[in-house]
Amino acid sequence: MTQFTIASFNVKNLIGPDQEYYTFQSYTPEEYAWKEDWTASQLFSMDADIIGFQEIFEESALRDVVAEADRIGAASNEAVIPDRSKRYHRKAIFRKLGYTPYGTEGLFVAPNVNDTGEPGNRRPGVAILSRFGFAEPPEIIQELSEPIRIPFAALGGGEAGHFTLTRTSRPILKARIPVGDQIITVFNCHLKSKLGEFPRDPETGAAPEADLTTYDPLGRAMGAIRASLRRMAEAWVLRRAIVEELNLGRPVMVLGDFNDGEHAVSSEIISGEVPFRNYSWMLRHDAKHANDRYTRGENDAIQEAVGAVRLTSAEALFTRKSLRDMVYTTAFGGVYESIDQIYLSRHFHPDNPERLGDMEYFSVLNDHLTDGSHAEAPYNKLASDHGQIMAHMRLKD
Repeated sequence: MTQFTIASFNVKNLIGPDQEYYTFQSYTPEEYAWKEDWTASQLFSMDADIIGFQEIFEESALRDVVAEADRIGAASNEAVIPDRSKRYHRKAIFRKLGYTPYGTEGLFVAPNVNDTGEPGNRRPGVAILSRFGFAEPPEIIQELSEPIRIPFAALGGGEAGHFTLTRTSRPILKARIPVGDQIITVFNCHLKSKLGEFPRDPETGAAPEADLTTYDPLGRAMGAIRASLRRMAEAWVLRRAIVEELNLGRPVMVLGDFNDGEHAVSSEIISGEVPFRNYSWMLRHDAKHANDRYTRGENDAIQEAVGAVRLTSAEALFTRKSLRDMVYTTAFGGVYESIDQIYLSRHFHPDNPERLGDMEYFSVLNDHLTDGSHAEAPYNKLASDHGQIMAHMRLKD
């Protein structure tokens, strides 16, 4: 039996001091020291074996955080783990209390190709930290070799234009990670945010809809449409990569900041469609008569085809098991949501008799969740506005 944990951590604008990542936004050396210490303390508290990070502006800053977490862990081990001279040193509790350092070899950072390095206009990447290392060099998916063209049809017939995606707003990171006697494909993503996308005037360089003193509700709504289209297209790019792995028979885990809830369209694109309960009730796609429906044999085949490539939310499995009704992972504008997810292929689903393992528990570290709407929270700029989520997994022998 192999036990391991896998987590997702949006660190919120991780970059070194005195660097303007967004317009007029940077950390003083003192603020960065606080953020580094807080982030490292969260890593130490999580003690996860695999972590997907989002909003990494600078690799060196993340490496500093990991090194600080290892330093905290070493000090903790020195304080709480008894040496072999103690007769009680073999007690199981000390295996739980012990911290295993990450070191430097198990970190891979995917920079954002949209990041020019220009102060005030930086763009964040993602990263994966693995105590197990990598079975092969991780792959970065962002620049698309062939643009994704999404055609639309007019309701009255004929074409109605199309949407084209040439690159994702942030990289998607794919890593093959050896765990026990298995190799698990892990995807880490950070899909397009809900913030509206507004074209800039070529002469002024400004977007009229961004001027809130002349509020344009229709222009703002159009910006939300653009952001949603981009996010859904990015979800499809990720879905394509997931299906490729599943078709090879590989177990898959997908984590990250989806910028949408579990039942949002982009999340459903990533996880796959929910199968119909009984396709034998459904009129056939090629029906010639009212009673032309799928046979029971065809129903079984369709159920298998849909289920083979479907992912399940670890959060949903946890709420089903624990009878909790909601998990909050982020706060923005005073609104609490659940937009960070860990998805599992059916290799880990409890209803699959041939599963490779199970999720034993689902942790959420969100007691710090604050944002700019909370005047009593002075550190909302430095701590993350996301909770950290972690799935506790057990592989069968």
